Amino acid sequence: MSPLKKITLVTILVSFYMFSSCVSSTEFEVGGDDGWIVPQSNTTHGDVFNQWASHNRFKVGDTVRFKYKKDSVLVVSSEDEYKKCKTTKPHFYSNNEDTVFKLDRPGFFYFISGVSGHCEKGQKMIIKVMEPEESTPDSPSPSSPSSFSSSPPSLPASTHNKSNALKTTVQFSSFGFVFFAIIAVSVFGWV
Repeated sequence: MSPLKKITLVTILVSFYMFSSCVSSTEFEVGGDDGWIVPQSNTTHGDVFNQWASHNRFKVGDTVRFKYKKDSVLVVSSEDEYKKCKTTKPHFYSNNEDTVFKLDRPGFFYFISGVSGHCEKGQKMIIKVMEPEESTPDSPSPSSPSSFSSSPPSLPASTHNKSNALKTTVQFSSFGFVFFAIIAVSVFGWV
């Protein structure tokens, strides 16, 4: 390969690295080593899974893995269904003992066990998925009056707690790949 082509290739690779956006996602194992189980009776108010979730920061694209035996995982649509352990019309249902659920939007996800009596004993969890970070020039600064609200400030989505994460993956966006392919074809005449 000629020195000019080497320099061009290095320039393309550096440009690709600098201008392509990266998407990272983390897979969390629900409940850590214990998994998705009925909480013990001595657990404070059966909130063990919500305590676990509160120690993690979830963002769009992350996944949660439920490991369990002779049980199930349901996603219900509202806090009311969650509180009442209502299993009649879930948005999602799985009972394969190793369920991976993708958090595909910001907001709240309500998980409950579908086995009779388990949810009432505390086998349920709320996960809050953070809003994507926005870095636009017209975003209000932290000190501006319009940024104050009655709700507590949220932590940025990038503050993941990796201790309960099985794996983190990083992928180049499709835009970055297409950009690289167009440049490579035009420079090297690959077809």
